[in-house]
Amino acid sequence: MTTADRLVVPGYRRDDADAHPPLRSPDYKSTMLRAPSQAPLLLPHTLTEVTGPLLGEGRVTAADSDLTRHAGGEAQGQRIVVHGQVRDSDGRPVPDTLVEVWQANAGGRYLHKWDQHDSPLDPHFTGVGRVLTDSLGRYRFVTIKPGAYPWRNHHNAWRPAHIHLSLFGRAFTQRLVTQMYFPDDPLFPYDPIYNSVPEAARHRMVSRFDLSATVEEWALGFEFDIVLRGREATPMEES
Repeated sequence: MTTADRLVVPGYRRDDADAHPPLRSPDYKSTMLRAPSQAPLLLPHTLTEVTGPLLGEGRVTAADSDLTRHAGGEAQGQRIVVHGQVRDSDGRPVPDTLVEVWQANAGGRYLHKWDQHDSPLDPHFTGVGRVLTDSLGRYRFVTIKPGAYPWRNHHNAWRPAHIHLSLFGRAFTQRLVTQMYFPDDPLFPYDPIYNSVPEAARHRMVSRFDLSATVEEWALGFEFDIVLRGREATPMEES
């Protein structure tokens, strides 16, 4: 049996499985191709899993958290501020954690060679950013509200507006990926990815409008806290 047949999980076991989508979700067609065919294989930690990465001062700059400016210009679309706190299962803040984001532009198109959506690219928007959480586990991005886009999973398939978030911890295997949605999106009932998450946990992927984070006459604010494990865990992609 090859490792492609199994999900190899070094020293890792979830106690919050009811919050996360299954590896295979028939309505989300690509999971049927990439999900492991056998049960997870638990491996003990080795030095590779418990060392690095080194993200010292200066490696992540303040400019990395502003996605609205690139190549000498400003991105098109509605500016938004996305902020929140990263917490562990006991509610404690998680400091110095790398949070990366990637997203489509205001027209619903990614800067990626395989994205063939006919919405135009924005020369001043790459759609990627990163930030380290502060001593209280807080993070903040300035970006553009992404557009919905077609994705050919089923007839007339459109993804709700969303931002991908990756959290990279103190070791190379400590990477978790989730998606942040926006309140009251009419596409929620039609999206197999959103609906692959157990119903009781779906609201944990939806940000809330935050007037206190809104910058007057400039950008709307949205809050999205990320809970890594436990009863209130943010649903994470496991495939």
